[in-house]
Amino acid sequence: MTRARPPGRRRVLAFTAPLVLVLGAWNNVVVPRLPGSSGSYVRANVAATGLLLVAARGAGLSWSELGLDRHRLRAGLRWGGPFAAVVAGGCAAGLAVPAVRPLLADARLGGAGGGEVAHRVLVRIPFGTVLWEETAFRGVLLAALARSVSPPVAVAGSAALLGIWHVHPTRSALVANDLAGGPVARGLAVGLGCAATAAAGGLFTWLRLRSGSLLAPVLLHLAANAAGTLAAAAAHRLRRAPG
Repeated sequence: MTRARPPGRRRVLAFTAPLVLVLGAWNNVVVPRLPGSSGSYVRANVAATGLLLVAARGAGLSWSELGLDRHRLRAGLRWGGPFAAVVAGGCAAGLAVPAVRPLLADARLGGAGGGEVAHRVLVRIPFGTVLWEETAFRGVLLAALARSVSPPVAVAGSAALLGIWHVHPTRSALVANDLAGGPVARGLAVGLGCAATAAAGGLFTWLRLRSGSLLAPVLLHLAANAAGTLAAAAAHRLRRAPG
């Protein structure tokens, strides 16, 4: 007896291949070529989020498969909220320990004023980064892969592509902070950073699947990036403070 195929499987397969190519290239090829302002980054990623959702629905993926079923919002809050609180609390605790502050500092925020930090936390991170990345990886890509392969393979594939997605950002962070100076050391550092990001993506995906809602990983991702940015900016200010 042959195994029944999910409805629309061929259409989703045709959608998945170009999706993988776009996501693999977006952060590494498209974003570095955007105009330098933060606004262009946010606008491009918000527009890409909308287009991706339209394409996903056109390919036959349901709101539930995408993690956007409004009936699962409460579960998303229940699962994502505690994880977000732990991350934010960890950043605050680290900031309170003088020996840990240098580890939190990021040279890209060394001269940032209050307005720039606020823009990052309130606009760039939630709309330019979290909305786009969670929709793309824990929403559309995971749903598309789940139609074609087993759940473990779908989770692993989504996490692996997330690691590739972070090649350019990881390298940029290393350069900005003058870390891993030689090409070999920098290559190894980029590989390790992307592997760690892929592993974190596995946790985010677990939250998405356990809660049935994209809101859970969104809350954790938002807390990690926003609290990390605030902690980095505060660490620089504390280092410059007299006494």
